[in-house]
Amino acid sequence: MAGGRLPGLLFILHAAARLAAEQEVENLSGLSPNPEKDIFVVRENRTTCLMAEFAAKFIVPYDVWASNYVDLITEQADIPLSRGAEMKGKCGTNESELELSWLDQAYTLKLSFLKEGHNTSRGPEASWKLSRIQFTYDTSERTYFKDAVSPGKHTASSHRLSALVTPAGRSYECQAQQTISLVSSDHQKSVQLLLSEVRLQPFDIPADFVFSEEHKCPVDQQEQLEETLPLILGLILGLVIVVTLGIYHIHHKLTASQVQIPRDRSQYKHMG
Repeated sequence: MAGGRLPGLLFILHAAARLAAEQEVENLSGLSPNPEKDIFVVRENRTTCLMAEFAAKFIVPYDVWASNYVDLITEQADIPLSRGAEMKGKCGTNESELELSWLDQAYTLKLSFLKEGHNTSRGPEASWKLSRIQFTYDTSERTYFKDAVSPGKHTASSHRLSALVTPAGRSYECQAQQTISLVSSDHQKSVQLLLSEVRLQPFDIPADFVFSEEHKCPVDQQEQLEETLPLILGLILGLVIVVTLGIYHIHHKLTASQVQIPRDRSQYKHMG
């Protein structure tokens, strides 16, 4: 009898250990100098396997009664991600996940990441992306929703999402604001997720609490180019001026060292 119980006990212990590993998470948002920016870390086997820093806000449309109590009008709730959010997370070789909830589970955000390989002209390469977003919200919650018609829980999800695409082994960085549209179960309304100040890496973290080299989003790359281009043009212009002055100086010295032939022939007798 005891022998029959042992495998079952081992299975339960293994499952509990695995669950504990998935939930070894830390909300470090208090370390951020920006009160709107959150920091989340997932660790397995005492090793960081997912790190995320970002500011997030949801814009959620919802229906309320008009003053005549006959017509419906659409209001808008602006829901920021709370600093005190509870979190779960799990890491895998090719799939990782971060789940955040706040205000007594009234709001839940689940981010799913996928790493995949593909063939290119340079040979096989791998990259990771944000493959799915699921946002659950409760319109009966009174902090952000006022007098919603038919209050209750709804889910807004992405459709065939491929966002934040980043080469494998690198982190994603984007200071600029990005907007991702989600489709809600509440009459197919469009919910907007606004992300900014993003630094994220769900795979291949080199050391505890250390991001890999960043891969900047196109908007940040453009802004960086616009900032550095005037400096580069200024340096080139300065170099052209220095070279031009140098050539003029050398030419002037060479010309001055040559014997000048007088134009007045009467002066020839004084030469030699």
